[in-house]
Amino acid sequence: MHTTFLLNGRRVTADTSPTTTLLDWLREHQRLTGTKEGCNEGDCGACSVIVTDEDGARALNACILFMPQLEGKAIRTVEGIAAPDGTLHPVQQAMIKHHGSQCGFCTPGFITTMACAHLNGATDYDTQLAGNLCRCTGYAPIIRAAEDASGAPIPEHMHDATLLQAKKATGEATKAEPPTTPDDLATWMDENPDGTLIAGATDVGLWVTKGFRELGPVAFLNRIPALSGVTVTDEEIRIGAATTLSELHSAIMPHHPSLAELIRRYGSVQVRNAATIGGNIANGSPIGDGSPALIALGAILHLRSVNGLRSLPLEDFFVEYGKQDRAKNEFVESITIPRQGDHLRCYKLSKRFDQDISAVCGCFWIKTVDDVVLAARLAFGGMAGTPKRSPHAEAALIGRKWSETGVAKAMTALAHDFTPLSDMRASASYRMEAAQNMLLRAWLEDQGQVANVLEVGP
Repeated sequence: MHTTFLLNGRRVTADTSPTTTLLDWLREHQRLTGTKEGCNEGDCGACSVIVTDEDGARALNACILFMPQLEGKAIRTVEGIAAPDGTLHPVQQAMIKHHGSQCGFCTPGFITTMACAHLNGATDYDTQLAGNLCRCTGYAPIIRAAEDASGAPIPEHMHDATLLQAKKATGEATKAEPPTTPDDLATWMDENPDGTLIAGATDVGLWVTKGFRELGPVAFLNRIPALSGVTVTDEEIRIGAATTLSELHSAIMPHHPSLAELIRRYGSVQVRNAATIGGNIANGSPIGDGSPALIALGAILHLRSVNGLRSLPLEDFFVEYGKQDRAKNEFVESITIPRQGDHLRCYKLSKRFDQDISAVCGCFWIKTVDDVVLAARLAFGGMAGTPKRSPHAEAALIGRKWSETGVAKAMTALAHDFTPLSDMRASASYRMEAAQNMLLRAWLEDQGQVANVLEVGP
């Protein structure tokens, strides 16, 4: 498959298999070995690069980024961060000044991620650098370097124009390989029922890099613009299946900030810049953080095939562990959320605060009128083989006073809804107690007793 893009300012065309990763291509075919292979699964950030398209510049993990995902974009590796005349980028100068490098293996990834944040004016460094792991120096000098460089001007060479923009400027024709529309994809799915859809590749990428799987026919959803984006009307919020979690975070923040905060804790910046909400749903994981929140919001899932559009409540999509209500020729086209008051609270419990898989994720939409619970939708991840609502606990709340006594009854009722399992992340009893306490926390926060798990109080 041919992929044409800009690499450190020059136009290149790569002829690779569809599942060749950018990391492998850079190191093996371009001898650009500054981009390191660490975990090879998108966790450590040693392979971070800057990818620029018409939506701006993003830090991404090259180890789980397939070459066809780069069509028409601009890529900048650590070798392209300094100016063409060799002048160091401000973040490179600052890392030297503040002794931010020791063994140096992780440093190229830190440099590209920091340079991308510098380019975008992002100064929340604890978040921006959460996906870059350092085992030697520690984060303090690296954070100091990022802060020191923040006020420096952006070097001119960092303003990458994409190849698509360059083609438009010269009148050169642009043509992407199909499928490029939802109709194309529906036809492709009908012809390739066992094919693999690749959106962000944050999940599928590991099938290749860790599982060494041969994927067979593949279709890349980044070439279908109609599957991306968030549209807000008076009646609903429509989310395209190929919308990245970073895009969804920004779009959902004004409407449901608790969901936005949950998304912020999903993986790293690099992962959120690639991962899509449709992929998060379609893989059917019982510990995927997106589904409990969307179920609590009453989301409707829209599936597309050559036979047309089929819609169902998201909670009905998950049949049992590893099984979803989706025909082989269907794909997730979009998700819609009804416009409603913001009564949502989301809680994620994990061993690490950032970039970790949930032991339990609880999301609650509870509406009260005159201190009586009028409606309640409680959804959990990590408590069953699928993301699941809690009907007994909901029934214990609805129509009763929103009080500690009422919440205590709902907490007891949770035991009738779930029989969680013990695994490496948590024991069954711990999961049940944590889920119950999340419901109590929702009530306490509603009474003004806001809790912050990152602070130690009396």
